[in-house]
Amino acid sequence: MKIIKLNEVSSTHTYLKEYIQNNAYSENICICTDYQTNGIGSRGNSWSGVKGNLFFSFVLLKKDLPEDLPIQSASIYFSYILKEVLNQNKSSVWLKWPNDFYINDKKIGGTITTISKDLIYCGIGLNLKSVNEDYGKLDIQINSNDILKSYFDKLERKDSWKQIFNYFKIEFQHSRKFQATVDNEKISLENAILNIDGSIEVNNKKVFSLR
Repeated sequence: MKIIKLNEVSSTHTYLKEYIQNNAYSENICICTDYQTNGIGSRGNSWSGVKGNLFFSFVLLKKDLPEDLPIQSASIYFSYILKEVLNQNKSSVWLKWPNDFYINDKKIGGTITTISKDLIYCGIGLNLKSVNEDYGKLDIQINSNDILKSYFDKLERKDSWKQIFNYFKIEFQHSRKFQATVDNEKISLENAILNIDGSIEVNNKKVFSLR
C-alpha cells in the first residue's frame, strides 16, 4: 500500500477519488492526514474533527478482497479489522453495526465505503483527541504510522469474511442498546436480526451496511 500523507485536506475520500480520476489506478493507495476540513460521514454528513485526529482513505481492487466477502458488507469488514488492530494495542474500542467505532457508549469514528467499477474506496475517521461532549476519543495513545502499517498488513492477509463475521456476530450484541439510521429514520437495533451476509432485518426490511 502506497501511503501519501498530507498536512491538511478537505476530505481524504474526495482527494483520493480525484487523484485516481486524474492519474488512473496503478497501485493500492492510501491518503492520510491528521486534519480534514470537510470530511464525508455516513449519509452525506460531515465528519471533520479536529487537528490531531486520524483520517485516511484507501483504494483497492475488488479482486484483492476475500472471495467470500459480500461486497455490500465491506464496511463491516474494513472496520472490524481496524478494531482488531486497536484491540491488540490494548484499546477497548468496539464496532457498532454497521460502521461506527465506539468507546463505551460514545462514538469515536466511522467508516464509509464506495464502489466504482472494479475499485473499492474506503474512508475511515478516528478521534484521537476530544471533539465535543457528544463524541468520545480513542482510549489509548497510538502512533498513526504504526497503526496504518499493522492495518494494511492485516488487510493483505485477506482473512475470510466467515472468520471476521464469526467474531462480529458476538460483538453485535452490544449494538442492540443503540439505534441505526434506516431510510433517514432512527431504528432500534434491540430486536434486529443479523444475517450471515452482514445485513440486518428490522421491521421486516433487509438493510445492508454499504455507505
